[in-house]
Amino acid sequence: MAEKQRVLIVDDDVNIAELISLYLIKECYETLIVNDGEEALRVFPDFKPNIILLDLMLPGIDGYQVCRELRATSQVPIIMLSAKGEIFDKVLGLELGADDYMIKPFDSKELVARVKAVLRRYHAVPASAQPGSDQQGEYVEYPDLVVNLTNYSVTYGGRSVEMPPKELELLYFLAASPNQVFTREQLLDHIWGYEYIGDTRTVDVHIKRLREKIKDNSNWALTTVWGIGYKFEVKR
Repeated sequence: MAEKQRVLIVDDDVNIAELISLYLIKECYETLIVNDGEEALRVFPDFKPNIILLDLMLPGIDGYQVCRELRATSQVPIIMLSAKGEIFDKVLGLELGADDYMIKPFDSKELVARVKAVLRRYHAVPASAQPGSDQQGEYVEYPDLVVNLTNYSVTYGGRSVEMPPKELELLYFLAASPNQVFTREQLLDHIWGYEYIGDTRTVDVHIKRLREKIKDNSNWALTTVWGIGYKFEVKR
């Protein structure tokens, strides 16, 4: 029997946390509920969750700080939960490394669907994988850059680069269609899908994070097409 995937639920509203847990248990996930940020950081190493549902308004350290500290050592998928619906709050959460952002109140079935979608996109890269090894599966390769969608790995300049699933998928999607311009709306639809209710600035945030990790090469570049969107430009 396959091992159950583990979900760490971090929310100080006990009723909401228990309701989320019931829905996830029904879908055969293993859950653990904690009610503050300090406890979340304490249990994280031992529980080893496959995904974290993280409320922003927590007693003690808030969800933003929890996300920041987790991202210093782990790329575990994080879905932020918040009553704050302003664009600033969404963008801040995504910039800190969240993979998705849901506004309370939300439908529990939609939350389960998003958990499944994020987990489908996330695959741990085997520790034995070495940068520069022969690639297998679905991948694109350019000078100094290999993006492998099968094992969710990125090799840049001969070194492995850790990257959350959506960043990697965005990079792969653009690189798989060199010199083709995509609007922000098209990228939202292709990468986030499932009728994602979000702002096009979500794309801008992920492009910014990609550029921080993947610098332009003399042969290729992540290029902004002003007033339209982005493209992976291959220089001839």
